[in-house]
Amino acid sequence: MPVMVQALVPVFVLILLGHLFRRWDFPGGDFWPRAERFTYYVLFPAMLVFKLGQARLPASAYTDIALLICAMLVAMTLALSIAQWFWKWSGPVFSSVFQGAIRFNSYVGLAAGGMLLGDEGLSLAAIAVAIMVPLLNLLCILMFSLVASQDRARFGPVMKAIVTNPLIVGSVIGVVWSFFEIGFHPLVAGILAPLSNLALPMGLMTVGAGLQMKALRGASMPFLVSSVLKLFAFPLMAAGLALMLGLDGLLVQVVILLATLPTATSAYILARQLGGDAPLMAGIISGQTLFAMASIPLMLGILW
Repeated sequence: MPVMVQALVPVFVLILLGHLFRRWDFPGGDFWPRAERFTYYVLFPAMLVFKLGQARLPASAYTDIALLICAMLVAMTLALSIAQWFWKWSGPVFSSVFQGAIRFNSYVGLAAGGMLLGDEGLSLAAIAVAIMVPLLNLLCILMFSLVASQDRARFGPVMKAIVTNPLIVGSVIGVVWSFFEIGFHPLVAGILAPLSNLALPMGLMTVGAGLQMKALRGASMPFLVSSVLKLFAFPLMAAGLALMLGLDGLLVQVVILLATLPTATSAYILARQLGGDAPLMAGIISGQTLFAMASIPLMLGILW
């Protein structure tokens, strides 16, 4: 447990640093929004290509991860449907509860995976991210179409966003690079390696910079339900389903880690665009990111 905490402390310290720098308006101007774009479109894709391109994973790892992830998403969707039947929230409120309980912050996941489980863990986490991101986007858009009654919830733009998502593009290129065992010329590696090293700390600080603490005021039952399901129930589901499917080892550790993560910051954008409860979504994102500093070590200590 101390080793796990020691590995996770830098993750959360970098998030807090990003938040403090943003509050202090350092280094000023619109640095942090631009830094987030640079991280999303340049640093993380470079890291995924470089790390996955060097990985040598068995073909069974891909099918096992996909099977476990699909089972997890189905199980959580059923749990959320039961919660909605019990509490009968409005469509916008339920949409934020749904996103808060089922999505995950890929920046934190990739950073924690690399620090806790090394390069192989980072590679498996990247593959899981590449599988989960499109499935979660489609699932959330379908949910908005059913409960929020928004005509704008169209699948065409969503599919385009998925296909052009830099994290997915970087993962696919990295997997292909690895499959054909192309390798990296020293010159190419000399460019990708420093970009790769910069990706995780910069990504974590931009997560912190995006936190909206004011949104935590007046935290409500939807916030509580969404956070309990995401931070505690989801990793328990992942562990139980892995046991049922007969899976074990590093792959299961990676998927459980992803299940413990706070929800994605991009959920706020989707809530704002498609008629969700954006203020509630902002509170869920910020609250879960803070609470995850305690819940992640706790759940990993129990389930790993």
